[in-house]
Amino acid sequence: MNSSIEITPNIYWIGINDRRTHIFENYWPLPKGVAYNSYVILDEKVVVVDTVERSHMDDYLDSLEGVLQGRRVDYLIINHMEPDHSGAIKTLLCHHPEMTLVGNSKTFPMLQNYYGVEHNLLEVKEGDSLNIGQRTLNFYMVPMLHWPETMVTYIPDENILFSGDAFGAFGTLDGGIFDDEVDLDYLEEEISRYYSNIVGKYGVPTQTALKKLNALPINTICATHGPIWRNHINNIIAKYDKWSKYETEAGAVIAFSSMYGHTEQMADTIGRFLVREGIKKIRIHDTSKTHPSYIINDIFRYKGVILGSCAYNGGIFPTMENLLCELECMGIKNHLLAYFGNKTWGGGAIPRFKTFAEKIKWEVVAEPNETLGAMKPSDIEQCKNIAVAMANKIKANE
Repeated sequence: MNSSIEITPNIYWIGINDRRTHIFENYWPLPKGVAYNSYVILDEKVVVVDTVERSHMDDYLDSLEGVLQGRRVDYLIINHMEPDHSGAIKTLLCHHPEMTLVGNSKTFPMLQNYYGVEHNLLEVKEGDSLNIGQRTLNFYMVPMLHWPETMVTYIPDENILFSGDAFGAFGTLDGGIFDDEVDLDYLEEEISRYYSNIVGKYGVPTQTALKKLNALPINTICATHGPIWRNHINNIIAKYDKWSKYETEAGAVIAFSSMYGHTEQMADTIGRFLVREGIKKIRIHDTSKTHPSYIINDIFRYKGVILGSCAYNGGIFPTMENLLCELECMGIKNHLLAYFGNKTWGGGAIPRFKTFAEKIKWEVVAEPNETLGAMKPSDIEQCKNIAVAMANKIKANE
């Protein structure tokens, strides 16, 4: 079925909605699904901008051929080589073997390694242009946003930016494709969770890209996931600017791992004392139930991070270890840290938390508390000390 939608005259969305895939990149949960956006430009030359994930090939080709009406594809622009956007390349080449593939010097080794494609290539560099008739396409490199080969394509005639994964979102496009047609409140968490987990590691490259793109007048942003931005462009750019600077709100994330409930009691106790100290934005997560992507998303949002774990085989609980590894890899900056633990005899989580603190380089605001078994009055007092110290630092940073 042809599901194409015209964005502006002779520029079409031919994306697909994926409600069947449970996890993105075999790791990130997709409770609201995901959209893969591809675009077609009809001019004297026909241009496809990025493709889709290969599991939806029939629907994609139907939409493409419905737009083409018998015309041939002259160029395929490869802004980004991840398979959810390059997955249809080999199939497109079977249907349009004469088309030229446009990318940069870092695109083509990936293209060959993934799909064995080595011919009909056009290499573009920073600021290069490609005339396709009434329109000209300009190319800008945005490396590590979020792969090294990533670039964007810009149509100055209409101020349209094809932004690749930048400004994308998890979540399907339910009925509409534009930001003013969909429920952005419903997608809000999926927009920020997409940034924090997919792009979030690359704050410095994101800032570099934003400075470059700020020089361009932009009326429409056509990302490869999520809605097409036309009425909230300043808003989404401002969010990317804030997130990539690691700017936060006054609040705290408490993440804990607990087998028998004692560590959870400590987390709840700290949360209650935070409220008494005037901190209302508190998010408490059980690492055994909440996927790290949601915890990381909240950490991007709030200044304070308080981590707690029970002992497990002499060390830290596995789901907390997983969260620590994710955070260490992402290198999130500008947060406040406190931590606590619980054990029955030897070992425990505190040594691992100390190592984490050294690696992440967040300010540690309080001495850790480590409880033996159930909480006692002295443990309640130490939990209070953690909460008071964190609250004071959060308020001092407002």
